[in-house]
Amino acid sequence: MALPKEITFVTFDVYGTLIDWEAGAVNAFVKEAARDGFTGIDQEELVRMFHDVQQQIQAGSYELYAEVLRRTAIQIAKELGWPLEPSRAGFLPESVQYWPPFKETNPVLQKVAKKYSIGLISNIDDKLLGQTRRHIPHDFDLVVTAQQVRSYKPDPAHFTECERRIGGKKGWVHIAASYYHDVEPCIKKKIPVIWVNRHGEVLDAGQKKPDAEVSTLKEAAKLIDVA
Repeated sequence: MALPKEITFVTFDVYGTLIDWEAGAVNAFVKEAARDGFTGIDQEELVRMFHDVQQQIQAGSYELYAEVLRRTAIQIAKELGWPLEPSRAGFLPESVQYWPPFKETNPVLQKVAKKYSIGLISNIDDKLLGQTRRHIPHDFDLVVTAQQVRSYKPDPAHFTECERRIGGKKGWVHIAASYYHDVEPCIKKKIPVIWVNRHGEVLDAGQKKPDAEVSTLKEAAKLIDVA
């Protein structure tokens, strides 16, 4: 597959693509743990644990992302040996409102929105996304959340619903940072996808390549003819 010659609709994943969730979540854990005198958290290890624990929780029956985050906080604290009281696990969903956008996010969105219809496709609930959207004050033509489809990516429900609302896949390009959550399901559904590979991940032999791979949102914008 290749990117369509005539693009009309561009969708974005949110966390990891537009919002630096890693910095936000790590900061939240470090601050809360420091209240108990628990220090020395390895940030890379924390991010890895976050990915693993979330995949396990999201593989079960659907529940709001705020609850997924609470359960994630409890499980990670347990694995770290930090005696976090479960009643305090709300610190993680409460921190989402402070997770920062990448510096390139708003300038790129502003330019893309002038040329194409734009949308958000995210593994989050509507309330938390509303808090995040204060950091990305743009009008989006479409928003699909996990709460709306009662499912978590990489399940294809988000993309099926997006296709339904757009009216087909013609002219649609998705931009995302997570191979697991976004790129792989897009490849399976034959949706043109640009992978923003911020961390320089290397694919395994059996993993299919996306239509395009870049390291920043700015590079992704150039691929869709947005200077």
